[in-house]
Amino acid sequence: MTTTAPAPYRTTSPRKLRPGGAQAAHASDYTELAKAVKAAGLLERRPGWYAARCAVLAVAYAVGFTLLFTLGQTWWQLLVAVYFSIVFTQTAFLAHDAAHRQMFTSGRTGEWFSLVVGDLFVGLSYGWWMNKHSRHHANPNKVGKDNDITPGAIAFTKEDAAVRTGASRWWTSKQGYYFVPILLLSGIDLHVSAIKSVIAGDDVKHRRVEAALLAVRLIGFPALVFLALGPVIGAVFMIVQLFGFGLYMGGSFAPNHKGMAIIAADQNVDYLRRQVLTSRNISGFGMGTAMGGLNFQIEHHLFPNMPSVNLKKVRPMVIEHCRKLDIPYVETSLFQSYAMIVRYLHKVGIGAADPFDCPPVATMRAA
Repeated sequence: MTTTAPAPYRTTSPRKLRPGGAQAAHASDYTELAKAVKAAGLLERRPGWYAARCAVLAVAYAVGFTLLFTLGQTWWQLLVAVYFSIVFTQTAFLAHDAAHRQMFTSGRTGEWFSLVVGDLFVGLSYGWWMNKHSRHHANPNKVGKDNDITPGAIAFTKEDAAVRTGASRWWTSKQGYYFVPILLLSGIDLHVSAIKSVIAGDDVKHRRVEAALLAVRLIGFPALVFLALGPVIGAVFMIVQLFGFGLYMGGSFAPNHKGMAIIAADQNVDYLRRQVLTSRNISGFGMGTAMGGLNFQIEHHLFPNMPSVNLKKVRPMVIEHCRKLDIPYVETSLFQSYAMIVRYLHKVGIGAADPFDCPPVATMRAA
């Protein structure tokens, strides 16, 4: 079931975003909310919470490697591969929080913690991720600014789909169907992007350090797997682990913005509306733990340095603020979010969708 904000939200559509001076005109809308949030103490660090998360992950790694080396060469090890996919993704969530300065008051400490954890334990490049993710946070779903909607295997706007021809055009017309399966490859893509970034030096500040840490992780972990399981089971183990990691990692980020409002390249939208209208929250039991707090995507985008454990506390304040300003606040279940994404991508693929329309908001208006 889709959970939406109160009725007044239904009267506003991303198509009505005012161009030009809207950002200046609405600047105070966010300032008012930010002051209230700061006064409530929700931006303060939560060292105890993060210490506990680190401890749990440390135990999880110990359990994983114990199972890897004690179960022997059995196909039951494929369950251990799935287990490592979960642990690696949860570790990535922790590195994500540190990179956003949610864990430490010192930016340098957060940077190095995220770099070591992200590169050495997960196999992702901190420098590459920061360059990409910072642009995304500044301009989510904005054409020409957000790399997350840059056309590739998936086209996110009708214009991008329309320029494709031949086999590419045919595959794009089916993209709604293969979007979820293609997430299986997203983990491999993240590792490849990490390697490319440190080799090419794409503005990666600590390139040599990252290269060394990535080598230990991306060579060392498979080596341990093959040492423990042999070539056949070891190879299948790695395939399952990579696919599981891609599905979990990609599947946690995809519901947050895909199928939400897309902002035109020449459209200026104030910070509050830019973050809220392009983001979607995911509701449901256990989603906070399963998605590392990313289920509160609206709140995270409004306050990226807020400890993820506090996002659920600020949610009622954001909902009420959006209600007063008549700004759509979209929250739905994980299943419904994927249904929205698939429908949207299918429409884009067949050239039948308006890329600047927001499917969930259109659904609310029709309700």
